[in-house]
Amino acid sequence: MPPDTPRPPHAHHRLLRWTLIAGLGGAMAAVALLVVALAWYGPQLPSLAPVTTYQPRQPLQVVTADGVEIAQFGAERRQFVPIEKIPLLLQQAVLSVEDARFYDHHGIDLRGLARAVLAQFTGGLRQGASTITQQVARTFFLSQRFTPERKLKEALLALEIERRLDKPHILELYLNQIYLGQRSYGFAAAADAYFGKPLDALSIAEAAMLAGLPQNPHYANPITNLERATQRQRIVLQRMVATGAITPEQQAVARAEVLKLRPASQQPLHAEHVAEMARRAVVDRFGTEAYSQGLKVTTSLRAADQQAAWAAVRKGVLAYDARQPWRGPEGNEALPADSSADLERAAGQALKDYRDDDLLRLAIVLAASPREVLALLANGDRVRISGDGLRLAQPGLATRASDDLAVRRGAVVRVVQGPGKGDAPGAWALTQWPEVQAALVALDAATGRVRALVGGFDFQQQPFNHATQAWRQPGSSFKPFLYSAALESGVMPATLVNDAPFTADDGWSPQNSDGSFDGPITLRQALARSKNLVSIRVLQQVGVPTVLAWAKRFGFDQARQPDNLTLALGAGSTTPLQLAQAYAVLANGGWAVTATVIERITDAQGKVLFEAPPPAPRDEAGRAVPARNVFVTNSLLNDVTRVGTAARAQQQLGRPDVYGKTGTTNDAVDAWFAGFRPVVTGSDGVVAVVWLGHDQPQSLGSRESGGGLALPVWLDYMAQALKGLPVAPVPPAAPDGVAWVADDWRYAEWAEGGAVASIGLDPAAADPGAAASAASAASGPAAAASSAPPAASAASVPRTP
Repeated sequence: MPPDTPRPPHAHHRLLRWTLIAGLGGAMAAVALLVVALAWYGPQLPSLAPVTTYQPRQPLQVVTADGVEIAQFGAERRQFVPIEKIPLLLQQAVLSVEDARFYDHHGIDLRGLARAVLAQFTGGLRQGASTITQQVARTFFLSQRFTPERKLKEALLALEIERRLDKPHILELYLNQIYLGQRSYGFAAAADAYFGKPLDALSIAEAAMLAGLPQNPHYANPITNLERATQRQRIVLQRMVATGAITPEQQAVARAEVLKLRPASQQPLHAEHVAEMARRAVVDRFGTEAYSQGLKVTTSLRAADQQAAWAAVRKGVLAYDARQPWRGPEGNEALPADSSADLERAAGQALKDYRDDDLLRLAIVLAASPREVLALLANGDRVRISGDGLRLAQPGLATRASDDLAVRRGAVVRVVQGPGKGDAPGAWALTQWPEVQAALVALDAATGRVRALVGGFDFQQQPFNHATQAWRQPGSSFKPFLYSAALESGVMPATLVNDAPFTADDGWSPQNSDGSFDGPITLRQALARSKNLVSIRVLQQVGVPTVLAWAKRFGFDQARQPDNLTLALGAGSTTPLQLAQAYAVLANGGWAVTATVIERITDAQGKVLFEAPPPAPRDEAGRAVPARNVFVTNSLLNDVTRVGTAARAQQQLGRPDVYGKTGTTNDAVDAWFAGFRPVVTGSDGVVAVVWLGHDQPQSLGSRESGGGLALPVWLDYMAQALKGLPVAPVPPAAPDGVAWVADDWRYAEWAEGGAVASIGLDPAAADPGAAASAASAASGPAAAASSAPPAASAASVPRTP
């Protein structure tokens, strides 16, 4: 070939030239298409206000005073986090897999689109064709259904968003708005839902796992399909290495990390009744829009107290129910033969209409005999129950068990796992869902702030709040307020009262709970032993109107109390919360408190919309009950927990500074314990009230009582509530106006006599101190030792022990 003859172009060069020409032509065509699309669709595009003035739909959140979440209400679970507080590592993880050229394009990435198409046809690593900005446009303005029209509008909106907003703002919108499964919108909510931690605590492996969710959060959900989620995580880690976000060494460490996922059913803190109280209060104030405005309700609860209260209530209710007869399975379902491969599927289908529980596990019986039961849990696990685990259900395992009691194949039952030994799992036992209800409420005695509130055994089963809404007879737990009123009428702790049979003019003839009569005993002894007949005679002495008026000082609703002698036995009505407020007056030295659950409500930006008023000052002008009255009444209550019906309180807690009173109504329909550790300084006083009973009043059992049912729950809770608190002085410093005379306290004006010496007896004893000596000889010690000042003498005048 002559030297000056042009060499024909190589095939590779020709391909490159035609590719460039085609690319240029495609780009020109794309620009032309955009121009046409803009002219056609531009007027139809929505306003960009949702992104330029972003108002994320954030749920209503309820938290404890120490920041632990109780509940969220709203269709979307979201926690808005500004871009400057989102870790760079997470931003890089998302961008590496979703839009690596995010900071280089202007809303549409033609190179990225071409690369995605090429990868699709060559089998390379799959990449998304939509930019972050396009995904923002789609998320805020368009449907997820793919159509050419939607893609054109998406591109036009992306260009306009890029023109109006800077890159950090766009990325902030994306990271807070995108749906990521588990009802979570945005990465902060997803980090909490999947890992139970904030964004700044995520590891590389966790960040990569979350970054893999936007493409298909249902498919790659790590809780429902960890294998697929891990495969997606591997892709993200590979892209992070490719983009320089992490090193290969960091990738290897992340791949090896074993992720600890948060269980889907995990409930960080059981305070459902309080959450419902907060929800209603917020909706009443702000309307249903509160579910999407990101409002935050901070309650007065203390997380550790609340958890202890919930555990104590559950333990107490289950302990009571374990003593009740077997009531039979919750249902009976048909199951295929054991050899059927569809057994587990059929069992799961049979249980779908029953509700499982974290403790009382739902199960269906596969085989049953008097010696062993094989059952399938709702999650597919099989458990074997034998020995003591069958004790409760033995009536249903008998050969001739009635149909309503029988435990047979297909029976739907509850099982509970006991504590294990070492690494060995605990044994399983048949149990049943309890019918009895319970409530516990605990207050800061000085401020009235609610530290813990459990409104029932299970909110889902029974949402009625027994702590605030159940008006029940308080029984003997009302007696301290009767005795407090009696002090003002000259009835002192050493006053002798006749514990003898009593019949009213109308024929009413009440009894003591133990059916016995002790004859003349002191007021102090009578309260420690919870003597009904003494209380009735004291009420006769003081007068019903006087006691009703005095009880009002403690916060009792006078209209709900009887205006007759049954008042002495607590035949009126109160709620656990109201009773706790009343005992708080004794615990704090004499000031009425208003129970407060909601401390403050803030909006999504942290602006305070509501704040509870501070507690009223504890000055003499605001005092509800005289200091000396509280001091003497509390000395009586301390004996109740030392040698009386609640004597196990001081013994079990190992401290003398607890005060309280048991309560059992007629026929043991209601069981109570109310008590406290008094205020010494600041907010160290704790008052707690426990109630057990049925929704439809019926006896808890002839041998049941407040001391046997409610007191153990109270003790379990107080063991946590008092942890770390020093023991308060017992007795505390005596206030002005009291004197220690003849081994007991009395008001100073009656130090030399003049108080009521006796009630229901021949008034031969002119001095209650002498009467106390007589009673001591007749019926045992006066039980005042814990209330006595050191080295007290009969001639003492008002003094500080």
